[in-house]
Formats: sequence, structure tokens, C-alpha cells
Amino acid sequence: MQRTMTRKLFLALLAGLLALGLAGCEEDQGPAEEAGQEIDQAVEEAGEGVEEMGDAIEDASEGN
Repeated sequence: MQRTMTRKLFLALLAGLLALGLAGCEEDQGPAEEAGQEIDQAVEEAGEGVEEMGDAIEDASEGN
């Protein structure tokens, strides 16, 4: 349970930092900035997927 809360806190902090970083960007973005945003989005989506998988494993282990 503690591990799940720690993971959720870490992912929330990561998402917040990514959002702050994107908010500071200018409107005119070059190809590197666009690629960086795509990477940020992919990392965030992967983190959400890992969190969902962890929740599913935790739910399954509680059912047994």
C-alpha cells in the first residue's frame, strides 16, 4: 500500500513538473522542442500505464 502511494505521488510530481516546463515554453517551437513534448507525453502515458498495471496487480492479489 505504501509503495502504491509513493508511486502515485512520484507520478503526480512528474506530471506537475512536465506541465510547468511546458507552460514556460514559447509558442514558436522548433523541431527539437516538438520532439521533447512528444517524449514528455510518451513518458507520462507510460507512467499512467505502469500505475494502472500496478493497481490491477494489487487488486488481483487482494482477491486471493
